[in-house]
Amino acid sequence: MLRDNPGPVRTVGAHDGLTAKLVQQAGFDAVWSSSFEISASHGLPDASLVTMSQYLAASEAMDLSVDIPVIADCDTGFGGPLNAAYTVQRYERAGIAAICIEDKLFPKINSFADTSQDLLPTEEFVLKIKAGKEAQIDPDFLLIARTEALIAGMEVSEALDRASAYVAAGADAVLVHSKSKRPDEVLDFASRWESEVPLVAVPTTYHVVDEDTLYNAGFRVVIYANHGLRAAVRGVQETLGELRRAGRAQAVQERIAPMHEVFALQGMPAQYREGR
Repeated sequence: MLRDNPGPVRTVGAHDGLTAKLVQQAGFDAVWSSSFEISASHGLPDASLVTMSQYLAASEAMDLSVDIPVIADCDTGFGGPLNAAYTVQRYERAGIAAICIEDKLFPKINSFADTSQDLLPTEEFVLKIKAGKEAQIDPDFLLIARTEALIAGMEVSEALDRASAYVAAGADAVLVHSKSKRPDEVLDFASRWESEVPLVAVPTTYHVVDEDTLYNAGFRVVIYANHGLRAAVRGVQETLGELRRAGRAQAVQERIAPMHEVFALQGMPAQYREGR
């Protein structure tokens, strides 16, 4: 998935088969099976409340719906080293291209929540990575290690030390997360990164940066982790608000997709797509 790509692997978050199809339809390279989006789709906070089986089922639905790779956000690996190994086994068997696990304590809470973020000691997270890689069978399956050091308010040097230890333990790529409004700290991280192992960026808050800048800095995967869900929330809110005010469906007809487009996304046979 990361080999011979002329630019970054452009990836967008999804939470089910339909949203994954929209990601592929828009021309992106991969789907991010987002724990935030999946949690939200259950009406729950992103705080380790949804189970591994629920996350896996959502990832499988996405993978069955698209031809592009699915990268699964697996939070902390759902527990300790044995849990991380089991996660690798289940996701690999399901045909998922890669999983990402982060170095926060279980249960975790979303990185952008207004609360303290507690990290696992480096040596304990290393054990998770080693366990996951030892459980891996498919040589093409990727285990991405995500460090939340910058999210936790630590220095770039700490993020680098952690990431280097994770690579030594066998991680195939490193995601360095940040909630800064500027890309400076992730670019600083990349400028000091000495490994050939590729880097992953998630420009949710530092959205002013462009893909070319990230790629030239060394980031080989760029993840727009939750933009589809956030767009959907805003669109549904506005459409339903107008429908409530107007009291008739005609008022929102131009805002919503025609039935035949939804039929096409569902894979409805062409002869049945004429209804609108």
